[in-house]
Amino acid sequence: MKFLFNHIKNFIDQDITIEDLSEKLIQLGHENTFNQNIIDIEFTPNRGDCLSLLGIARDLGAFYKIKEAEFYNGEIKEYDINFKNTIKETCPNISFLKIDIDAINSNYLPYLKDYFDGFSLNKNNFFTDISNYLSYELGLPTHCYDAAYINDNLLILEDIELDKGIEFETLLNKKIELTGKNHVFTVDNKIINLAGVIGGKESSCSKKTTSVIVECAYFKPESIIGKSIKYDIQSDAAYKFERGVDPKLQEKVLRRFIKIVQDHTNIKSIELYSETNLKADNKINLDEQNVNSILGTKISKNEYTEFLETIGFICKDNSIEVPSYRSDIKSQNDLAEEIARIIGFDNIIPQEIKIKSQTKKKLNLTEDKIKSFLIDKGFNEVINFPFNREESSNSIKVDNPLDSNKSFLRTSLKESLIQNLTYNERRQKDIIKIFEISDIYNSSGGEINYKKVLGLIASGREGHNYKDFNKIIDKNYLKSIFKDFTDTELEFLQVDRNEIQSKSKHPIFLLEIEIDDLLKDSKDYVVINKNLDDFKKYKPISEFPSTYRDLSFLIKDNLNLKELDNTILNFDNEFIKEVFMFDYYLNKETNATKAGYRFIFQSDKKTLVDSEIDSVMNKIISSCLEIDSIEIPGLK
Repeated sequence: MKFLFNHIKNFIDQDITIEDLSEKLIQLGHENTFNQNIIDIEFTPNRGDCLSLLGIARDLGAFYKIKEAEFYNGEIKEYDINFKNTIKETCPNISFLKIDIDAINSNYLPYLKDYFDGFSLNKNNFFTDISNYLSYELGLPTHCYDAAYINDNLLILEDIELDKGIEFETLLNKKIELTGKNHVFTVDNKIINLAGVIGGKESSCSKKTTSVIVECAYFKPESIIGKSIKYDIQSDAAYKFERGVDPKLQEKVLRRFIKIVQDHTNIKSIELYSETNLKADNKINLDEQNVNSILGTKISKNEYTEFLETIGFICKDNSIEVPSYRSDIKSQNDLAEEIARIIGFDNIIPQEIKIKSQTKKKLNLTEDKIKSFLIDKGFNEVINFPFNREESSNSIKVDNPLDSNKSFLRTSLKESLIQNLTYNERRQKDIIKIFEISDIYNSSGGEINYKKVLGLIASGREGHNYKDFNKIIDKNYLKSIFKDFTDTELEFLQVDRNEIQSKSKHPIFLLEIEIDDLLKDSKDYVVINKNLDDFKKYKPISEFPSTYRDLSFLIKDNLNLKELDNTILNFDNEFIKEVFMFDYYLNKETNATKAGYRFIFQSDKKTLVDSEIDSVMNKIISSCLEIDSIEIPGLK
């Protein structure tokens, strides 16, 4: 996220340089780059509290004395708005501010003008401009309605389930089709706002608006995640709500809104409505000894509390009150990380870790045995995160998942392996043989149980050679492979492609078996160690499509086949990703051979055009035809 350095300086009560600021941000864990007056800061997804000038200043409080912005401190009349909140569980806090002004002032003061000029942003209208600036300054999005549109009508915040799409025009003049489940604001059963994402065109403010209703709410991240992607909307509000905002900042933001309006024009009236349904503050036991044990430090209790108080924590008695904006703080480990950031990881003296020597466990030996066998048979190992999106009867929910769309521990490897398969099929891979060895988890009687299983999925051709090219993987092929490893009868399940919305025709076969069951009747299978140079090295998968060309050759003298094969396989070109012989026939009477080669082309940088591929193919053809007794049937 980009910030103006001058704006950050306004929150810091001492002189600093942009270089000093950059260094301190890096110590706090915020990678950044800067160019002249703009500093671009990268935040981890769990630090939604930092996505504003205020958020940055709070974190920098560990090193600098921080100033606050100016707020309206006067009395505010209670706003008797006709409003109903039907989703208090996902929107526990919400406020509405109604402001009437005499006239609109288009000449903005420096702090507001610099925001638009510094980032080369277009102005919209007076109230919307303030709303956009406030999201940048304080981090909590607001939305402005033209008060004349709402009037005294019933405004409802509700959760709707749409059986069929409804057209909705956003304030950016983009028409989208709302489908499925959505949080929305409605007036007279008409949707005027996709809650937490973007407002509607019809109820938005214009350059003539002098009476405005400002909505300021807190939406739980899980209720907003995925909406902007679903509707292809670039939404600052959704971006911040998805990462978590301060649920208690509504009144502060709206008082700042009033102050900015007051700085630019005369206010005729102010009214405020607030609704709060939040639970108690998060508290953690004060335990500096535990933190010292985690970090290997020797900081005192006073130092410990002083460090935390500089970044907004409240320490009293034997507890630590976590600020409302720090939803990422859950445990002693999180507190230890905060202390480490302030001290500086480089300033923590490393300690030698003493580990007792251990013999390799039998289980790992068996895993290695299975892996070596499968790799020798042409399979590739995959490693997935142990999470699924689907919940089953005995699955375990993770409280703080890495991905909110995958919040359950796996009870099976099936979902992950199918995702691996479809990923490869979308990249034109016609041989897919992959496996994973991992733990799966379930709960029973309040206990967490786990077991180690082998998961395997296969589809497509048996191989890229003339013997296997026209053979499609089936159960008999898979069973024949495992006959070399075990006498255990294996059950390969066929996956219905309709269930995974796949258009490919090749059947998919899945095996999932406990390691112990697989090894019951295992044989002494030995894999001959290969030279390291024989192994393929990892290369990133290209995001651009591949294509192929086939060439059929007639070799009148079979003695020249080896020369042809070497010429083709050793042809050097950056666009050729793979070459193999897919067809072979020897006429024993004439000693002539027919051979078919497939050339797979792909670029790591672009989509190849026919002319580029034709150029390479012409060079290959020319090189091959220089060999005695080589012909290409049908070539003109």
